[in-house]
Amino acid sequence: MSAIDSWTSTDIRTTLEKQRAAFLASEPYSVEQRCELIDRAISLLVNHEQEIIDALTADFGHRSPAFSKGSEVLSPLATLKQTKARLAEWMQPETRHSEQGEAWVHYQPLGVIGIVTAWNVPGYMVFSGLAGALAAGNRVMIKPSEFNPHTSALIARLIRSVYAEDEVAVVLGGPDVGQAFCGQPFDHLLFTGATSIGKHVLRAAAENLVPVTLELGGKSPTIISRTADFKTAVTKVIVGKLLNAGQLCVAPDYVFVPQESVDAFIAVAKAVVAGFLPTLKDNPDYTSIINGRHLERLQGYLSEAREAAVELIELNPAAEDFSDAPRNKIVPTLLRNPGDDLQVMQDEIFGPLLPIKPYATLNEVIAFINARPRPLALYYFGNDAGEEALVLSRTCSGGVTLNGVMSHASTESLPFGGVGQSGMGAYHGIDGFRTFSHAKAVFRAPGKPA
Repeated sequence: MSAIDSWTSTDIRTTLEKQRAAFLASEPYSVEQRCELIDRAISLLVNHEQEIIDALTADFGHRSPAFSKGSEVLSPLATLKQTKARLAEWMQPETRHSEQGEAWVHYQPLGVIGIVTAWNVPGYMVFSGLAGALAAGNRVMIKPSEFNPHTSALIARLIRSVYAEDEVAVVLGGPDVGQAFCGQPFDHLLFTGATSIGKHVLRAAAENLVPVTLELGGKSPTIISRTADFKTAVTKVIVGKLLNAGQLCVAPDYVFVPQESVDAFIAVAKAVVAGFLPTLKDNPDYTSIINGRHLERLQGYLSEAREAAVELIELNPAAEDFSDAPRNKIVPTLLRNPGDDLQVMQDEIFGPLLPIKPYATLNEVIAFINARPRPLALYYFGNDAGEEALVLSRTCSGGVTLNGVMSHASTESLPFGGVGQSGMGAYHGIDGFRTFSHAKAVFRAPGKPA
């Protein structure tokens, strides 16, 4: 199969059967073999860095090269290297208490892992998922997003250059191919994408009782306490929001600001953008929206808010004209206290729009968050131990970063995943190894064998 061809359902099943047959015919990979497989992925990132950056730029129309290097090369490279360094330790049997005899957990590979990745950080998702699946000793099939045709084709070509098809395979194609992929009898399926699609993935996987890990995103709230270092907090929120033009599943989606500090938040936000993005239209560090459909969606949020008389504050330091939407770029915009019925407060934004919600008390903030689907991430800025404990104990989210944004997701030793509508299961680090392994319970009865 050519790396640029769209796969059929038959192609997918044939490759799956080939991988499963190879898995069953061989002894489980040793730690040395697993490390060697991981080394091949490392070599791809090291040797093809610029090609990866160029492919992403082509797919987005424009994408910050510095962000692409960090998110799609350096970050997964660190993941792969850390996985390799800790793998021997992870593979050790885990002793469990037993009143009689011996008891332990033996981690063994599941078989064939299916991985479906989203378009926003495709290289990171492919190689991060691959790290955990290979560490656990599995064969792997990957379906990257059709929204990144250049990047997906490149990844397919690179993977084919260092892995046999019965080791790792990349499946290319559109939504129909993705649907067929998710309906295969994998031993585990990892999906990253929208909650609406995740429901279909879970339904398809259920036909074969395939266990799934779903990383689905959601509206991640940020809370700025009255005890926070205000300027630092606003700076981190704005910089985090504008990474990849807000097209990250753990980007701050809306921010709670003390009601008396909203004007100050807006002033600091303007100064922050003027400092690190003094121009936007042709600035290489400001990323485009992935395609026209998503740009139109974001513009629709703004139009609805404008019609509802919501105050919109553009963060456009050079007052550039974006009427021609160059390369699908959009002006970063703050929305002052939009109504909760507006789409911008209903949908995951996935763009550089940031609603500001003024608040009087922390209890009302917690009640607001708890009245909505559980988010993938939550951010709290403050220096009050009691408040911090209250936020951690009274809200439920996939993960939390305190006095920062998104750092929990890039900390390899922490599990990464959602809860409720934002997903199920987790991976990264040892949690990825365990997600893609079967924890087999083993008990040895006391006494000598007959």
